[in-house]
Amino acid sequence: MASFSFGAGNVRKVLRIPAYLAGRVATLVIPRRRGDWVFGCAAGITDGALALWQAGPRRRAVWLVSSDEQAADAERRGIPTVRRDSLRGFWRTARAGVVVVTHGFGDVNRYGVGGAFLVQLWHGIPLKRIGLDAPVTTDPGRLVRVPGIRRLLAWAYRRTQGQIDLLPAASHLVRGRLESAFGLEDDRVPVLGEPRVDVLSSGDPAAARRRARASLDELVPGLGGSRLVLYAPTWRDGEPDPATPGPADWDRVLGVLEAHDAVLLIRSHPLGGGDYTPPRPTSRVRMLGSAAVADVTPLLAGVDALVTDYSSLAYDAGLVPLPTLFLAPDVESYARTRGFYGTYREVAGDDVARSWEVLCALLDELLGHEETAERLRARAAALSRRVHAWRDGGNARRVHEAIVAAVPAAGERA
Repeated sequence: MASFSFGAGNVRKVLRIPAYLAGRVATLVIPRRRGDWVFGCAAGITDGALALWQAGPRRRAVWLVSSDEQAADAERRGIPTVRRDSLRGFWRTARAGVVVVTHGFGDVNRYGVGGAFLVQLWHGIPLKRIGLDAPVTTDPGRLVRVPGIRRLLAWAYRRTQGQIDLLPAASHLVRGRLESAFGLEDDRVPVLGEPRVDVLSSGDPAAARRRARASLDELVPGLGGSRLVLYAPTWRDGEPDPATPGPADWDRVLGVLEAHDAVLLIRSHPLGGGDYTPPRPTSRVRMLGSAAVADVTPLLAGVDALVTDYSSLAYDAGLVPLPTLFLAPDVESYARTRGFYGTYREVAGDDVARSWEVLCALLDELLGHEETAERLRARAAALSRRVHAWRDGGNARRVHEAIVAAVPAAGERA
């Protein structure tokens, strides 16, 4: 399982300073073509970048890929690609009038973004603090003894993120979080909605559930008619998931799943760590990792319950709406070290489980009593209404129109 920490990442950024400087000098003299677009996404051909691509295909657009798997996925979708880290990848980024990313500048060729109209779609409504609001962002790693290194990293982060021209927000509440986290003025963070969640708020809900369930049946063969519970813990800044089940936990989990003919789908974070292997073989616990599906968001409509901790999926689930339980054994320490926007109680309510023993009792109640499931659906829907100003499936269209209004030549079509 892949793991990543800000400390290690920041050390690599410091070591790449000469390459950043060379790239910036190059982009000052390389002319940009305003009708050229480049797209990138750390998770693959997915997320908000894919939704925006589908909202307005360009005559001179290309997706920058970092692996053979991404290239093959793009080819299946009819999307032209260039290798992100190649010389051609730098050239296409440096020539593009519009650059679209979902995680960071490394989604495309990081050395060629200077001077482009930069669209940062992000990849979820933040519950935990991110960017400039989170101390972990400026973790110096092995450079901790260098005087002033944290201030330098904070200055560099603010300066880098200041290149963002458009960062669409899901609502005015979320807008404030993004402005603070990225150090941006409010005119760069319009409330247009998140393209990545259009799939959850467009069309007929029953049809969306059938499509999502069919996709899950293909990804995880043998589900049959079982009810599906998705466990999706968030990234712990390079540390293992503290809620990784132990042997006694697995006995409780399997007991609940068998009692209600349910399957637990485990979606560990692609950058996280933790062993989620039950002590004995069972068809009641199945993996749904990033290697199988890059973006789990479209599949939320096909599951029956969500279990998470601090993931933005809690906000997305409200669009279904999906009954959600929260498992957070480290909530006090996480609040001290990472911090939340608002309070955790505002999102998770009063019934946060601190252990799998408590979580299993709550899950047994949810799966066994429709009135409990309906109460949790209503709570999820209420949370969605607080954070999603738009629920009409038109977020990608609004973002596309905002880009074309800002960069008129970007509206050229094939």
